[in-house]
Amino acid sequence: MRDEVDRLIEAWRRERPDLDVAPMEVLSRVTRLARHLDRARRQAFETHGLESWEFDVLAALRRAGMPYRLSPGRLLKETLVTSGTMTNRVDRLAARGLVERLPDPADRRGVLVQLTDAGRDAVDAAMADLLAHERNLLGAISERDQARIAGLLRELVGPFDQEKH
Repeated sequence: MRDEVDRLIEAWRRERPDLDVAPMEVLSRVTRLARHLDRARRQAFETHGLESWEFDVLAALRRAGMPYRLSPGRLLKETLVTSGTMTNRVDRLAARGLVERLPDPADRRGVLVQLTDAGRDAVDAAMADLLAHERNLLGAISERDQARIAGLLRELVGPFDQEKH
């Protein structure tokens, strides 16, 4: 089965036979897949009235476990945005009643961001829909092959994740 990347590779090989375009065989497919997945995520979140960035913040809080709260600094690390961006995001989520700011009992000057019941309901519903959609996307691939792909992608992404720690 040929795909768009095959056509791109073929054209580059014809136009620039001096270049080794082999990396494009993998990475162009990863890029194209990422675009399709971003579109699918946006659709899944829209159903629940969420933007992707809102889901990311709410999901970070949900993954923290009870009582679903994190410091703004920890949220920055979880979502890879700047402090100014996070302040704006928390303000907007708080205005919608999806999170609330609480004083940090360990630091009188600090605050914690906590998921509200409405925020938990929204992120849980969006996550369930997202997983159903992703399961459908992977439906034609065996569980064994999914595990192999996951392992190979882990090897590819691993060095980037190590840079952050």
